[in-house]
Amino acid sequence: QVQLVESGGGLVQAGGSLTLSCAASGRVFSIHAMAWYRQAPGNQREQVALISRGGSTNYADSVKGRFTISKNNTENTVTMYLQMKNLKLEDTGVYYCTAYGLGSPYWGQGTQVTVSS
Repeated sequence: QVQLVESGGGLVQAGGSLTLSCAASGRVFSIHAMAWYRQAPGNQREQVALISRGGSTNYADSVKGRFTISKNNTENTVTMYLQMKNLKLEDTGVYYCTAYGLGSPYWGQGTQVTVSS
């Protein structure tokens, strides 16, 4: 099992910045990739950014150039970050951390990001 805990969400004005964190514990050695998803009210959950075990990254077109995904590994934990800059109203939503291991993906509880005008 892998446990994921997100933090760092909040209220920010458009054009501002915010950094989300996701702390992974448990069988972190089984994780081969991690990702951030978000879900706005009435919308489907969408992948925002992904980072592989080796550090390769992939971004949704809507966040390229504004968001940066990164991670820091220790022996027993992995912490993933999402640095968000130049936030837009449409970035509002619940952001979820996901870890891909041997079976079904693991999900965090989500953290709310609200961008105001």
